[in-house]
Amino acid sequence: MLARNAEALYWIGRYVERADDTARILDVALHQLLEDSSVDPDQASRLLLRVLGIDPPEHTLDVWSLTDLVAYSTNTQGGCSIVDAITAARENAKSAREVTSSEIWECLNTTYHALPERERAAKRLGPHDFLSFVEGRAAMFAGLADSTLSRDDGYRFMVLGRAIERVDMTVRLLLSRVGDSASSPAWVTLLRSAGAHDTYLR
Repeated sequence: MLARNAEALYWIGRYVERADDTARILDVALHQLLEDSSVDPDQASRLLLRVLGIDPPEHTLDVWSLTDLVAYSTNTQGGCSIVDAITAARENAKSAREVTSSEIWECLNTTYHALPERERAAKRLGPHDFLSFVEGRAAMFAGLADSTLSRDDGYRFMVLGRAIERVDMTVRLLLSRVGDSASSPAWVTLLRSAGAHDTYLR
């Protein structure tokens, strides 16, 4: 396998996982900010931005400015916004068409082209549908990767990228809560952010 194809597949896996994780983390954070009046929106937003690797702005943050930064921003450092992550995944898939399935390409390309309309709707109706759309498309991507790719080195590079991104994000979430007491409600928020709350309750 060519090194450039291996690298592209690795980054496709990472960027799709990043978009999925970021959408879930932001959705949980927004619900917390809207439901719990004791949470300081600016402080909670800055903590979330640090977890996601996005430089916080100097102005005070609220639910809407946080959503703009994390979900819709373009040209963020390291492709940390959802839109940037999906764009980067699509560009990598475009450069490695000969080693990805047509279904994976169509999934990423369709998702990319749907984002502007989804963003416009989210700015009118709220971000939940946008974030759910991203999570659903990431799940579709994972299913297509499992069902349409041969279990060769390319597949393994893609899975490696997804796994490394998931570990990286989970460690960042854990580091953000180091020092919290074991009974802190922040741990429930962390479990929800990692998509592990239901599993924990079982």
